Amino acid sequence: MPREPAPPDYPGCPITVTEALARGEVLRSPRWGLWDVLIGLVGSTIVAVAAAVGLFLMGASVAVQIIGGMTAPWLILAGWPILITRLRGNGARIDLGLRLTWRDTGWAVLGAVVALVLSIAAVTITEVFVPEVTSAAGDAGEVLEESGFAAMAIFALLVMVGAPVVEELFFRGLMFSALRKRGLSTVLTIVVTAVVFAAFHLEPVRFLILLPTGLVLGWVRWRTGSTGAAMVAHGIVNAPGAIALLLGLSDVSP
Repeated sequence: MPREPAPPDYPGCPITVTEALARGEVLRSPRWGLWDVLIGLVGSTIVAVAAAVGLFLMGASVAVQIIGGMTAPWLILAGWPILITRLRGNGARIDLGLRLTWRDTGWAVLGAVVALVLSIAAVTITEVFVPEVTSAAGDAGEVLEESGFAAMAIFALLVMVGAPVVEELFFRGLMFSALRKRGLSTVLTIVVTAVVFAAFHLEPVRFLILLPTGLVLGWVRWRTGSTGAAMVAHGIVNAPGAIALLLGLSDVSP
């Protein structure tokens, strides 16, 4: 028999659901789930490939190819969670925990510091086996240097703001909630979302560097009940690398 949709206050639901129910709002049982996570992962991958091939065949500039190829998948990665929660739930703000308080921000900053420390340790260990570890984003940033400061600035802004918002909306928003709604434990949910998050970047050498960051971001989402807090933590983690890239010092972070 098909499984019944979870009630609005399913285990591990975002704090926004709890707050809405406390205000007496009548919420719909969310009818989105793991199939929508799969649609997002597959759909964003297809769009990424199509954008890369299309921009290349069109003879777009290097800057347009890199920035366009980076952002095109976001149409699915962020667009699908927003659309599906609107059509089959209570909207992204409530269903995916899009809120941010000063308390959330405090936990986000703490999580970001922990993630940065763990990332540094992971890089140190990885470099024992793979000297001079780089990232795809870092390589792209170096290529963009020839396109001028404006292209670099746009790229850095996308890394610091765009990627954290989009990726957290999907991984710690839709995916985290879908797993908890299906009954997966908190610990396993944090681990699964972190593993998929790290693997989704398609950088095998940096998998063990991205994994700790994903674990900490999942912890922030659990601790605060807020996907907004995870977005802030992710942005802080990405900021030093993106700024350093603008200054020509190093590559970018997760």
